[in-house]
Amino acid sequence: MITYILTIKKMILPFIFIAGGLLVGFTFEKIILRQIKRVSATTKWETDDIFVRALHGTTTLLFLAAGIYWALESSDISHNILVFLHKILLIIVIFSVTLIMSRICVGFVSQYSRKAGGAFVSTTMFTNLTRVLVLVIGILIMLESLGISITPILTALGVGGLAVALALQDTLSNLFAGIHVIASGMLKPGHYLRLGSGEEGYVEDITWRYTTIMTLQNNTIIVPNAKLASAIITNYNIPNEEISISVDIGVSYESDLEKVEKVTSEIAGGVMKDVQGGIVDFKPTVSFYKFGESSVQLSVALRGRAFVDQYAIKHELIKRLHKRYQEEGIEIPYPARTIYMKEKLS
Repeated sequence: MITYILTIKKMILPFIFIAGGLLVGFTFEKIILRQIKRVSATTKWETDDIFVRALHGTTTLLFLAAGIYWALESSDISHNILVFLHKILLIIVIFSVTLIMSRICVGFVSQYSRKAGGAFVSTTMFTNLTRVLVLVIGILIMLESLGISITPILTALGVGGLAVALALQDTLSNLFAGIHVIASGMLKPGHYLRLGSGEEGYVEDITWRYTTIMTLQNNTIIVPNAKLASAIITNYNIPNEEISISVDIGVSYESDLEKVEKVTSEIAGGVMKDVQGGIVDFKPTVSFYKFGESSVQLSVALRGRAFVDQYAIKHELIKRLHKRYQEEGIEIPYPARTIYMKEKLS
C-alpha cells in the first residue's frame, strides 16, 4: 500500500511542479508585472520602463522552465533522457534571457539616442544591429553551454566572412553608407529633403539597406543608402527648420508704387500674425526688382516655421492681396505684348 502511494506521488508530483510553475508565471505576468508597469509609468525615471517592457512575455516561460526542471528532478526518468531534457531546458532559459537582454539593450540604445541626439539618432538600423549582436552572443553562449566548442565556428566565420563580403558588396555598401549618413548627423528621421533628382519628402527611417522618404502626397520613396550618400541633397531642417518664402507679384505701370509697397507690407504682416506656421516676429519685406513686359515685378519675402507651412502662407497672402488690390484700385495686369507693324512702301 505504501509503495502504491509513493508511486502515485511520484506520478502526480511532476505535474504539480509544472502546473505550479505555469501558475506562478501567469500570476507574475498578469498581476505583479502589470502593477509594476503602472507604478513605473508614474515615475520620471525611464530605466524602470525599459526593464518592465523587457520582462513582458518572458517571465511565464522562465517560471514554467523552473517548474519543468523540478518536475524532472522528482521523476524516475532515465539518466540519458534526463540529460537530454536538461539541455532543452537550458536552451529555453538561455533563449529567454537573450530575449530579455536584447530588449534591455535596444531600450538603452533608444533612450541614449533620444537624449544625445546628433549622430546617435534612433533608427531601425541601430536597433536591429543591437538585436543581432545580442542574439549572436546568446547563440554562442548557448553552444558553449551545450559543450560545443565555438572556436572552430569563429574561425569558419572569419574565413567565410571574406567570401560573404565579396558576394554581398552592394548590400554591405548600403549598410556602411547608412551608418555614414547617420553618423554625419546631416539626415535624421523627420527631416524634409529634396534630392538632386527632384524627389522630396520627410525622412521616415534609415534601415540597413535603404532610406524611406514620405512625400506630401503620402507616397513612399525608397532610396538605397549608397545612392543617398552620393546624392546632392537639400535639407530644409538644417541649420534650422524655418524657411524663407518668396512670392512674386506684378502690378500695372500706372500703379502708385509707394501705395503698392505700403498695402503689400500691411497684408504680408497680417498674414505672418494670423496664419499658423508664420513667424510672428518676422517683418516681411517688399522689393521691386524688375520692369516686366506688362507689369512692374515685386517680390514679397516671408518666413515660415517649417517647409510645409509655406503653402498655407502663400495661399492666404495671394487671397488677401487680390481682395485688397481690388479695393485699392491696384491693377494686376494680364500679360500683354504690343506689336507695331510697319507698312512696306511699294
